[in-house]
Amino acid sequence: MASPLRPSLFRQAVPLSAATRSTISRPLAQQLRPAFQRSALPQSPRIAAFHATQRNQILPPLPQKIVGTTNDPVPVPDPDYAHGSYHWSFERIISAGIVPLTLAPFAAGSLNPVMDSLFCALLVVHSHIGFESCIVDYFPAKRVPAVRKAAMWALRISTVALGLALYSFETNDVGITEAVTRIWHA
Repeated sequence: MASPLRPSLFRQAVPLSAATRSTISRPLAQQLRPAFQRSALPQSPRIAAFHATQRNQILPPLPQKIVGTTNDPVPVPDPDYAHGSYHWSFERIISAGIVPLTLAPFAAGSLNPVMDSLFCALLVVHSHIGFESCIVDYFPAKRVPAVRKAAMWALRISTVALGLALYSFETNDVGITEAVTRIWHA
């Protein structure tokens, strides 16, 4: 019968011989399993695939800076409505505007170049805002400023390139909605 105590705690409390200790520390299912099955088990599940120990941290901690005393209140930043709620509302308006512009050309059956170009513009802005949020979240400015700056410039360059490519596709070729319609019916 299995002991309700954990084997590590039981070993610390009562000194036992090596044979008795190995019998107690193994669960009953392992004791009853044949020896050839135990040797066939891989050893790798015991080792974690990703380690972040104190000696091998992914990013070292920033230098700690204590401002004030223990009894000082935490400084509250000034509210910036343009950065907070208006920014969030702008993202939601763009996301909600993409939905009818995606469905309208296929539901109405008409291909309007103005509606198609508006759809492309919103798609570029929506993609830029989404990737910018990812860069801000995963590359903190205090920790990796050079990587963040490079990623932001790469995002800006790729946004301009995407805008130019979609403009060229809209003016010199069939456009996004007609291309999707042709692919859908192919």
